[in-house]
Amino acid sequence: MLVVDDDFMVARIHTRFVEQTDGFEVVGTAHTGADALRLVEELTPDLLLLDVHLPDQSGLDVLSRLRAAGHRVAVVMVTAERGADAVRAALHGGAMQYLVKPFEQADLADRLHHVAAALGVLGALGGLDEGQADQAVIDQAFGAVAGRGAPAAALPKGLSRETAELVLSAMRERTEISASEAGELVGLSRVTARRYLEHFVDTAAAEVRLQYGTAGRPARRYRAR
Repeated sequence: MLVVDDDFMVARIHTRFVEQTDGFEVVGTAHTGADALRLVEELTPDLLLLDVHLPDQSGLDVLSRLRAAGHRVAVVMVTAERGADAVRAALHGGAMQYLVKPFEQADLADRLHHVAAALGVLGALGGLDEGQADQAVIDQAFGAVAGRGAPAAALPKGLSRETAELVLSAMRERTEISASEAGELVGLSRVTARRYLEHFVDTAAAEVRLQYGTAGRPARRYRAR
């Protein structure tokens, strides 16, 4: 694994977190985007812990350049950046997880284990001959990549599986989320985002909590199970 963070102390902390997680080891650290790109070429790590804020270029630019160059390294964004545009860019750019700083070692370990499970499924797919992947294996692969379970196969009319994956990923990266927040992160209207969130509640993929304010109807807050 390659750890990328502009803060030397933070990089050391993240390295220690990784080393405390069974099955993972750090092969190098980088503090700039240029160094990250160079070390990916030199060390060919399986996984990249990537900060958004780097001194020479955005970590999102690093992610984009890696994908444009054909690198399949798994990427976990570990950053203090909470902006909707950054989260959306990470989702669409192929990041497998997005963890907001500061976090505990257990939080990182949880993400790393899910990524490892996803990579294991994808590795099994890579070993299949053409035409041998049945629907169950394909569903397992997509579910693993989405992280901690995929949306139910049967979606209500008008909802797409691809968008459901994005909404579920956004919800999983927050302790709780509202329909408005989910819509902003994924690029949907509040009404449409709420349809997806309510579907997850109906299928037991999420739970809802009513948040009471000073006036008006209580706000609905969603949490992934």
